Amino acid sequence: MKKLSKAYLGLVLMFLYVPIFVLIIFSFNTTKSRTVLSGFTLDWYIRLFKNEVIMTSLMNTILIAVAASIASTILGTTAAIGINSMKKLPRTIVMNITNFPIINPEIVTGVSLMLLFVFFAARMHFEFGFWTLLIAHITFDVPYVILNVMPKFRQMDPFLYEAAQDLGCNPIKAFFKVVLPEIMPGIISGFLMSFTYSLDDFIISYFTCGPNTQTLPITIYSMTRRKVSPEINALSTIIFLIVVIVLIVKNIIERKHSAKIRKEDMA
Repeated sequence: MKKLSKAYLGLVLMFLYVPIFVLIIFSFNTTKSRTVLSGFTLDWYIRLFKNEVIMTSLMNTILIAVAASIASTILGTTAAIGINSMKKLPRTIVMNITNFPIINPEIVTGVSLMLLFVFFAARMHFEFGFWTLLIAHITFDVPYVILNVMPKFRQMDPFLYEAAQDLGCNPIKAFFKVVLPEIMPGIISGFLMSFTYSLDDFIISYFTCGPNTQTLPITIYSMTRRKVSPEINALSTIIFLIVVIVLIVKNIIERKHSAKIRKEDMA
């Protein structure tokens, strides 16, 4: 039975990752062929970085992802602090409401935000573009930050904050000296998850972007509608590696924090 389960797991992983590895291999192919390897080259990566449309979209994507991640991390952490201080029933209700954007289909969220921006655009005379994209990304990033920070509050000793105040800290100093270091792994995990989701979001960005501000997934979609260029293979390879690095960093941080907790428990 164990061998069968391992074989099944291997088939699933192969189904998921073989296409990605094929894409990575053909990003170094000398020709545009997607079936025959003609040789090794870095020309497609060089052409990629010379493509102004892709580079502009890449800069927009990184800028929006970083800004949205920072803003959502601050808002999500603040919200998690407030939710943690609630009683059990209100906390459960608020957490369920907070999880709606995660459970809700992205197309519903995208259309809803688009209609909201259209409503305000008609009255405040602003256009779809960077700010609408940024607000949309913050909207779907905040719940992921709350989801990462809340478990850290449950793991923390609830009397640490009061103990710090009894020992002479004022409420603000007690928070930064005692509470913040305890929940910091959750904050970092929330930031990295927000950054990852913002980096590759397509559906919500598609409904909230403007004609002059597009993210990388939308640009790739526009390119694939005409003809798939090996530049897209190179670009997809870079995005895949960035996401893998972000996930590795996230796992390292979580493991270090878990090891620290185990040492403190043993002591």
